[in-house]
Amino acid sequence: MTPQHIKVACSNCNLRELCMPIGLSPVELQRIDEIVATRRKVKRRETLFHNGEDFTSLYAIRTGMFKTRLTSEDGRDQVTGFQMAGEIIGLDGIVNGHHTCDAVALEDSEVCTMPFDRIEELSREVTALQRHVHQIMSREIVREQGVMLLLGSMRAEERLAAFLLNLVQRLHARGFSRSELVLRMTRDEIGSYLGLKLETVSRTLSKFAADGLVEVEQRNVRILDPEALRSLVNPPGC
Repeated sequence: MTPQHIKVACSNCNLRELCMPIGLSPVELQRIDEIVATRRKVKRRETLFHNGEDFTSLYAIRTGMFKTRLTSEDGRDQVTGFQMAGEIIGLDGIVNGHHTCDAVALEDSEVCTMPFDRIEELSREVTALQRHVHQIMSREIVREQGVMLLLGSMRAEERLAAFLLNLVQRLHARGFSRSELVLRMTRDEIGSYLGLKLETVSRTLSKFAADGLVEVEQRNVRILDPEALRSLVNPPGC
Protein backbone atom coordinates (compact mmCIF):
# COMPACT_ATOMS: atom_id res chain seq x y z
CA MET A 1 0.00 0.00 0.00
CA THR A 2 1.43 3.40 -0.98
CA PRO A 3 1.79 6.21 1.58
CA GLN A 4 -1.16 8.05 0.00
CA HIS A 5 -3.51 5.12 0.71
CA ILE A 6 -4.44 4.87 4.38
CA LYS A 7 -6.97 2.62 6.10
CA VAL A 8 -9.96 4.62 7.34
CA ALA A 9 -12.95 3.77 9.52
CA CYS A 10 -16.33 5.46 8.93
CA SER A 11 -17.23 4.85 12.56
CA ASN A 12 -14.53 7.33 13.65
CA CYS A 13 -15.16 9.97 10.97
CA ASN A 14 -16.69 13.30 11.96
CA LEU A 15 -18.32 13.57 8.51
CA ARG A 16 -20.16 10.27 8.93
CA GLU A 17 -23.60 11.86 9.22
CA LEU A 18 -23.07 13.79 5.98
CA CYS A 19 -22.09 10.91 3.72
CA MET A 20 -23.36 7.77 5.52
CA PRO A 21 -26.88 6.70 6.56
CA ILE A 22 -28.03 7.76 10.00
CA GLY A 23 -29.09 5.20 12.60
CA LEU A 24 -26.93 2.26 11.56
CA SER A 25 -26.32 -0.42 14.14
CA PRO A 26 -22.71 -1.05 15.26
CA VAL A 27 -22.69 -4.28 13.22
CA GLU A 28 -23.92 -2.49 10.06
CA LEU A 29 -21.38 0.30 10.55
CA GLN A 30 -18.65 -2.32 10.90
CA ARG A 31 -19.75 -3.85 7.58
CA ILE A 32 -19.47 -0.45 5.89
CA ASP A 33 -16.07 0.10 7.52
CA GLU A 34 -14.93 -3.03 5.71
CA ILE A 35 -16.04 -1.56 2.35
CA VAL A 36 -14.43 1.85 2.75
CA ALA A 37 -10.96 0.40 2.49
CA THR A 38 -8.69 3.34 1.75
CA ARG A 39 -8.23 7.06 1.95
CA ARG A 40 -6.57 8.71 -1.02
CA LYS A 41 -4.80 12.07 -1.08
CA VAL A 42 -5.37 14.18 -4.20
CA LYS A 43 -3.14 17.19 -4.74
CA ARG A 44 -4.46 20.54 -6.00
CA ARG A 45 -5.12 20.38 -9.77
CA GLU A 46 -4.69 16.60 -9.76
CA THR A 47 -7.45 14.55 -11.39
CA LEU A 48 -9.27 11.95 -9.29
CA PHE A 49 -10.85 10.31 -12.36
CA HIS A 50 -11.03 11.10 -16.06
CA ASN A 51 -13.83 11.18 -18.61
CA GLY A 52 -13.96 7.73 -20.24
CA GLU A 53 -12.15 5.97 -17.38
CA ASP A 54 -13.65 2.67 -16.17
CA PHE A 55 -16.00 3.16 -13.24
CA THR A 56 -15.11 1.09 -10.18
CA SER A 57 -15.74 3.22 -7.11
CA LEU A 58 -17.63 6.07 -5.53
CA TYR A 59 -15.61 8.61 -3.57
CA ALA A 60 -16.60 10.36 -0.34
CA ILE A 61 -14.77 13.66 -0.02
CA ARG A 62 -13.17 13.82 3.42
CA THR A 63 -11.36 17.14 3.07
CA GLY A 64 -10.99 19.71 0.30
CA MET A 65 -13.06 20.57 -2.75
CA PHE A 66 -13.39 19.30 -6.33
CA LYS A 67 -14.84 20.47 -9.60
CA THR A 68 -16.32 18.23 -12.25
CA ARG A 69 -15.83 19.28 -15.85
CA LEU A 70 -16.45 18.29 -19.44
CA THR A 71 -14.21 19.27 -22.34
CA SER A 72 -15.98 20.39 -25.51
CA GLU A 73 -14.87 19.41 -29.01
CA ASP A 74 -13.08 22.74 -29.43
CA GLY A 75 -11.08 22.12 -26.24
CA ARG A 76 -12.95 24.42 -23.87
CA ASP A 77 -13.70 23.24 -20.32
CA GLN A 78 -17.29 23.32 -19.05
CA VAL A 79 -17.57 23.13 -15.25
CA THR A 80 -20.55 20.98 -14.28
CA GLY A 81 -20.33 21.17 -10.50
CA PHE A 82 -18.38 21.84 -7.32
CA GLN A 83 -18.22 19.17 -4.62
CA MET A 84 -17.02 19.53 -1.03
CA ALA A 85 -16.32 17.51 2.13
CA GLY A 86 -19.10 15.10 3.06
CA GLU A 87 -20.34 14.77 -0.54
CA ILE A 88 -20.08 11.76 -2.85
CA ILE A 89 -18.61 11.96 -6.35
CA GLY A 90 -18.36 9.40 -9.12
CA LEU A 91 -22.09 8.77 -9.54
CA ASP A 92 -21.79 9.65 -13.25
CA GLY A 93 -20.08 6.30 -13.86
CA ILE A 94 -22.94 4.10 -12.67
CA VAL A 95 -25.02 4.31 -15.87
CA ASN A 96 -22.57 3.04 -18.51
CA GLY A 97 -19.70 1.68 -16.45
CA HIS A 98 -17.35 4.56 -17.23
CA HIS A 99 -16.98 8.12 -16.05
CA THR A 100 -18.49 10.87 -18.19
CA CYS A 101 -16.51 13.79 -16.73
CA ASP A 102 -13.22 14.71 -15.07
CA ALA A 103 -13.03 15.33 -11.31
CA VAL A 104 -10.25 17.78 -10.44
CA ALA A 105 -9.12 18.86 -6.96
CA LEU A 106 -9.38 22.62 -6.37
CA GLU A 107 -7.14 22.31 -3.31
CA ASP A 108 -5.18 19.55 -1.59
CA SER A 109 -7.92 17.05 -0.78
CA GLU A 110 -8.57 13.60 0.59
CA VAL A 111 -11.23 11.08 -0.42
CA CYS A 112 -12.47 7.74 0.90
CA THR A 113 -12.64 5.10 -1.84
CA MET A 114 -15.77 2.92 -1.88
CA PRO A 115 -15.73 0.07 -4.44
CA PHE A 116 -19.18 0.09 -6.03
CA ASP A 117 -19.54 -3.69 -6.38
CA ARG A 118 -19.10 -3.98 -2.60
CA ILE A 119 -21.65 -1.21 -2.03
CA GLU A 120 -24.19 -3.00 -4.22
CA GLU A 121 -23.56 -6.27 -2.42
CA LEU A 122 -23.99 -4.78 1.04
CA SER A 123 -27.00 -2.67 -0.03
CA ARG A 124 -28.97 -5.88 -0.52
CA GLU A 125 -28.44 -6.66 3.17
CA VAL A 126 -28.45 -3.19 4.75
CA THR A 127 -31.57 -1.44 3.49
CA ALA A 128 -30.54 1.88 5.06
CA LEU A 129 -27.45 1.91 2.82
CA GLN A 130 -29.52 1.15 -0.29
CA ARG A 131 -31.93 3.95 0.58
CA HIS A 132 -29.02 6.31 1.19
CA VAL A 133 -27.48 5.59 -2.22
CA HIS A 134 -30.87 6.25 -3.83
CA GLN A 135 -31.16 9.54 -1.90
CA ILE A 136 -27.70 10.62 -3.10
CA MET A 137 -28.65 9.86 -6.71
CA SER A 138 -31.98 11.67 -6.31
CA ARG A 139 -30.22 14.69 -4.82
CA GLU A 140 -27.90 14.77 -7.84
CA ILE A 141 -30.92 14.80 -10.19
CA VAL A 142 -32.50 17.65 -8.22
CA ARG A 143 -29.20 19.56 -8.31
CA GLU A 144 -28.98 19.20 -12.09
CA GLN A 145 -32.57 20.44 -12.43
CA GLY A 146 -31.64 23.44 -10.30
CA VAL A 147 -28.65 24.20 -12.52
CA MET A 148 -30.87 23.99 -15.62
CA LEU A 149 -33.27 26.49 -14.03
CA LEU A 150 -30.33 28.71 -13.09
CA LEU A 151 -28.94 28.74 -16.61
CA GLY A 152 -32.24 28.88 -18.41
CA SER A 153 -34.19 31.64 -16.74
CA MET A 154 -32.04 33.72 -14.38
CA ARG A 155 -30.16 36.95 -15.01
CA ALA A 156 -26.47 37.22 -14.10
CA GLU A 157 -27.19 38.80 -10.69
CA GLU A 158 -29.69 36.06 -9.83
CA ARG A 159 -27.29 33.30 -10.89
CA LEU A 160 -24.40 34.61 -8.81
CA ALA A 161 -26.61 35.32 -5.78
CA ALA A 162 -28.03 31.79 -5.89
CA PHE A 163 -24.52 30.35 -6.23
CA LEU A 164 -23.13 32.25 -3.22
CA LEU A 165 -26.14 31.41 -1.03
CA ASN A 166 -25.95 27.71 -1.95
CA LEU A 167 -22.20 27.57 -1.31
CA VAL A 168 -22.35 29.22 2.11
CA GLN A 169 -25.33 27.06 3.11
CA ARG A 170 -23.44 23.86 2.24
CA LEU A 171 -20.34 25.07 4.08
CA HIS A 172 -22.39 26.04 7.15
CA ALA A 173 -23.81 22.50 7.28
CA ARG A 174 -20.18 21.36 7.67
CA GLY A 175 -19.52 23.64 10.64
CA PHE A 176 -18.19 26.69 8.83
CA SER A 177 -19.37 30.28 9.12
CA ARG A 178 -22.91 31.19 8.09
CA SER A 179 -21.68 34.31 6.30
CA GLU A 180 -18.00 33.96 5.36
CA LEU A 181 -16.41 31.74 2.73
CA VAL A 182 -13.23 31.31 0.73
CA LEU A 183 -13.78 30.74 -2.98
CA ARG A 184 -11.60 27.73 -3.80
CA MET A 185 -12.61 28.04 -7.45
CA THR A 186 -11.54 30.87 -9.77
CA ARG A 187 -13.98 33.44 -11.11
CA ASP A 188 -13.42 31.91 -14.53
CA GLU A 189 -14.57 28.51 -13.15
CA ILE A 190 -17.60 30.14 -11.51
CA GLY A 191 -18.45 31.74 -14.85
CA SER A 192 -18.12 28.40 -16.65
CA TYR A 193 -20.50 26.77 -14.17
CA LEU A 194 -23.04 29.62 -14.27
CA GLY A 195 -22.86 30.19 -18.02
CA LEU A 196 -21.36 33.68 -17.56
CA LYS A 197 -18.25 35.36 -18.89
CA LEU A 198 -15.39 36.04 -16.50
CA GLU A 199 -15.95 39.80 -16.88
CA THR A 200 -19.62 39.40 -15.96
CA VAL A 201 -18.78 37.46 -12.78
CA SER A 202 -16.24 40.11 -11.70
CA ARG A 203 -18.58 43.01 -12.56
CA THR A 204 -21.51 41.42 -10.72
CA LEU A 205 -19.42 40.71 -7.62
CA SER A 206 -18.23 44.32 -7.66
CA LYS A 207 -21.84 45.51 -7.91
CA PHE A 208 -22.83 43.33 -4.96
CA ALA A 209 -19.97 44.87 -2.98
CA ALA A 210 -20.89 48.43 -4.00
CA ASP A 211 -24.51 47.79 -2.97
CA GLY A 212 -23.42 46.51 0.45
CA LEU A 213 -24.57 42.93 -0.13
CA VAL A 214 -21.12 41.37 0.19
CA GLU A 215 -17.58 42.26 1.10
CA VAL A 216 -14.91 40.85 -1.24
CA GLU A 217 -11.18 40.64 -0.66
CA GLN A 218 -9.54 38.50 -3.33
CA ARG A 219 -11.06 35.03 -2.75
CA ASN A 220 -12.53 35.85 0.66
CA VAL A 221 -16.23 36.72 0.57
CA ARG A 222 -18.36 37.89 3.48
CA ILE A 223 -22.11 37.97 2.95
CA LEU A 224 -23.39 41.16 4.61
CA ASP A 225 -27.03 41.11 3.51
CA PRO A 226 -28.26 37.54 2.85
CA GLU A 227 -31.88 38.69 2.68
CA ALA A 228 -31.08 41.04 -0.18
CA LEU A 229 -29.34 38.20 -2.02
CA ARG A 230 -32.33 35.93 -1.40
CA SER A 231 -34.69 38.59 -2.72
CA LEU A 232 -32.68 38.65 -5.96
CA VAL A 233 -33.19 34.90 -6.37
CA ASN A 234 -36.82 34.94 -5.21
CA PRO A 235 -38.26 38.42 -5.86
CA PRO A 236 -41.16 39.48 -3.57
CA GLY A 237 -44.49 38.33 -4.94
CA CYS A 238 -43.05 35.30 -6.75
